[in-house]
Parts: sequence; C-alpha cells; structure tokens
Amino acid sequence: MKKILFWLFGSLAVIYMAVVLVVPPMVDKKYNTTANKPPYEANEAADSLYANLDFIADLHCDALVWKRDLTQHHDYGHVDLPRMREARMGLQVFSIVTKTPKNMNFQSNSAETDNITQLMIAQGRWPQAWWSLKHRALAQCRALHKFAARSNGSFVVVKNPSALLHFDSLRQNNPEMIAGLLAIEGAHALEGHLENLDDFYQAGVRMIGLTHFFDNELGGSAHGIEKGGLTDFGRKAVKRMEELGIIIDLAHASPKLFADVMAVAKRPVVVSHTGVKGTCNNIRNLSDSQLRQVAENGGLVGIAQFKAATCGNNAAAQAKAIAHAVSVAGIDHVALGSDWDGAVKAHYDVTGLPLLVEELLRLGFTEGEIRKVMGENVKNFLLRNLPGS
Repeated sequence: MKKILFWLFGSLAVIYMAVVLVVPPMVDKKYNTTANKPPYEANEAADSLYANLDFIADLHCDALVWKRDLTQHHDYGHVDLPRMREARMGLQVFSIVTKTPKNMNFQSNSAETDNITQLMIAQGRWPQAWWSLKHRALAQCRALHKFAARSNGSFVVVKNPSALLHFDSLRQNNPEMIAGLLAIEGAHALEGHLENLDDFYQAGVRMIGLTHFFDNELGGSAHGIEKGGLTDFGRKAVKRMEELGIIIDLAHASPKLFADVMAVAKRPVVVSHTGVKGTCNNIRNLSDSQLRQVAENGGLVGIAQFKAATCGNNAAAQAKAIAHAVSVAGIDHVALGSDWDGAVKAHYDVTGLPLLVEELLRLGFTEGEIRKVMGENVKNFLLRNLPGS
C-alpha cells in the first residue's frame, strides 16, 4: 500500500509540475495579444521626437498576474523589462489582479465566480494564494520586488517622491533604468478588513482601484449587478487610503461610486485605464462631466489601448481618445493607461509607443504637449501625491 501511495503521489506531482511548466504560458499567449504585430515603424519625425522624450510612463499593466519572468524578453504578451528598455520606458504602474468573474463582460457580472483561483493553482503559486485574495495580492507584490532584486539596480520599485526623484536623477546617466509602482485592481483584495490596507502599504502598494468587474464591499462596479455607490465600509477605506497616501483609482467605478468618491475625496484621484464617451460611448468610459471632475480634483486620466476603450484597434484610435480627453480635461490631466497584459488585444505592445507619437503629431499636438501625455504628467502627479510629498 505504501508503494502504491508513493507512486500515486509521485505521478500526481509529476503531472502537476508539467501543468505548471506548460499551461501558464499557453494561457498568457491566448489572452494577451496585439491587433498589430511588432516590429513597429513610425515616421522619421515621430521617431526623432520619441528618442528625445525624457520620461515615458504608463498607468496600468497587469503583467504580474501571469507569473511571466519579466526580466526575460518574450515574444508574447505586451510587457517585460527588455522590451520596456527598448521602448525607453521610465515608469510602469504594475496593477495586481486578484479576482475576475467567469464569462466576464462589460454589462453585468456577479461576484460569485472566479477565474483567478484556477490560474493561481496552474501557476504553482503557494497554496495561500489559491484561496486568499489578500495573499494573491501580496504574492504579486513580492514578485515585483524579486524582479527588482535580480535586475542589478536597473529596475527599482518606487514608493515615495524622494525615491522617484533619486531614480530620475540616476536615469539621466543610465537611460536603461526603469521604475515600477505597485497598484491593486479591485479593493475586494482587502477581504472586508480595513487593516489589510496597512499590510498592502507595507508591501509597497501605492494605488488601489476600488472596484474591478463586479460590485464589492466598497461599492459598485460599472460592470456589476447593482452598480451602486460608496458603502459605509467604502467610505472608511477611502478615508484610510488618503491617510496612508494610497492613490485612489476610479477605473471600472460605477457612475454612482465615481460621484460618491469625488464628493468626499480630499486628495487627487486617477482613472488609470479608460476610454472616453466622446469617442467611444459605452458603460466603461468616462463622460465629459467626469473628465472635468477629475481635472478639477487635480487628478489624472490614463487612456487605454484596446478596442472596447477606443472603438478602434490602432494608435490612431487611442490618439483620438487622448485628444478628446485633453480638449475637455486639459493637457495636464491626461496620460497613458494601456491595460497591457490585462487579457486584452492591445493595439500594440510596449515597443509600439512611437506609433502613438506619430498619431499625436498628426492631430496637431506640440512637442511639449506630447511630452506631458507620454509621461511627464505621470511623473509630476506622483511627485505631488505619493506619500511623503
């Protein structure tokens, strides 16, 4: 009997190891695609301007959920450190996904099901991350810090303005340096416990989206069932986030939740990855009124690059959305928020950013305006609003 059990468990272990090695890259390749394949070619004017951009930044990427080794170059997905260096990226916000509903859609999703449990098991994560949303988040935090530790100083995780300023000064002599900032997509990762905010803060999280694709303990999602406003627990969480200096992200927020937060927020907010109703009218995107509210709050809107956000599948559609956002909110309140590696068909991967510069030039943006949208606005916003500002 002992021999039978030994071989049984041994066989199961071998099968599980094979699953861990084979399945995660297959799933990653399936869900993180591009509408336009690299290599990308922009015109001479765009390439020249892009080569002289001082700071390129993006507000939203979900690469950590896939357990991809970001220190290595990949021919799938949208982001890794070698491709970011090729793209001359300065800073990427890495957002943590802990739960998504099965049959996920833009209109109405329940919180009863979860795709990420199976993903955590198939990736060989520690069992704590199989069943706990909090530990899924902490595992992804640790992963980004490990990538930084393995980078020999060429990739750093920033947590406060002084660290960002130090990084920016070092980067003047080493333009291949990249910074990352940790965020969480959906405060259901708190598991209903306010004290978990402090644990996430200690792990380096500096931005949290209140909702994702379903309603949670804090309030309603644009894609939830009730689509309600801020709950009592949500009000307490918003207050504590502002005390800690964690930036509130209203991407995926229901209109009621958006309005409730804007009514009580004492600090600037972001909408990290979105489109605008002015060019693509759907439940996911911001109205002109919402754009103006973010600007009046001193906040920042990141324009995404997938078809449902821009009603197009190329850099021209993204540039059109950026132009509309700028016309309503002003040039200082608009940035990039790609949603790379967010289980989307992106317009292009990180190396395609010169294509966006080309389209912005075509729309009449000046060099100074392009510098702001491509990264300066993100840097200045973080310097003003990270804890310790």
